[in-house]
Amino acid sequence: MKKKLVILTGAGMSKESGIATFRDMGGMWEEYDISEVATPQAWEKNQELVNKFYNERRKQLFEVKENEAHIALADLDDFFNVDIITQNVDNLHERAGSKNVLHLHGELAKVRSTKDESLIYELNKENSQVKIGDKCEKGSQLRPHIVWFGEAVPEIINAAEIVKKADIFVIIGTSLNVYPAAGLLDYVKKSTEIYLIDPNEVAVNIKNHIKKGAVEGVKILKKIFIERILKEIKKK
Repeated sequence: MKKKLVILTGAGMSKESGIATFRDMGGMWEEYDISEVATPQAWEKNQELVNKFYNERRKQLFEVKENEAHIALADLDDFFNVDIITQNVDNLHERAGSKNVLHLHGELAKVRSTKDESLIYELNKENSQVKIGDKCEKGSQLRPHIVWFGEAVPEIINAAEIVKKADIFVIIGTSLNVYPAAGLLDYVKKSTEIYLIDPNEVAVNIKNHIKKGAVEGVKILKKIFIERILKEIKKK
């Protein structure tokens, strides 16, 4: 029976694909005040500006490609029962081939009705730009399918349930400073192996800390896992 491998990914996972993080200097985040484009209040105040910001991010998303780390994690489906929980709003895990991906903060390639949250629509490269006046079938304006600052994170409950079942828990490219995602560590069983892949020190002390970026770090992790599996096969 395959072991349960749960992977939590953050901005550092997609950074190596060229997606800007709002904590880094430079890029489109530097051009905007987050409070003006990523809060419910911003949407109420200036839908044109918020919509422009997400159109730009969506255009960038369809121009970049999944990186080697995304692909390597998808390959782990052959050896483990894998669930990926991501704080990222891109769809690079899915494009790399990962099947079980839970998005904590929404999905950039989707929009939804402002009045009925169950009405969600998927966009593509040829149809990535949303205009003010684009409406759902019930007649309400479409908004980004994103969890903005100040909004509840509905998927955190499902994420906690997944983490509880982990035999191995891997954290990649996140500072563990952002809640509620950082609180997922509290749901890990005592017997669960924990790995962290991040070039920087983070808020918690994790013994198995691979101090590399996502691409190099996942290569090291995959090697550790493959060597262990081969040893277990030899024992049999």
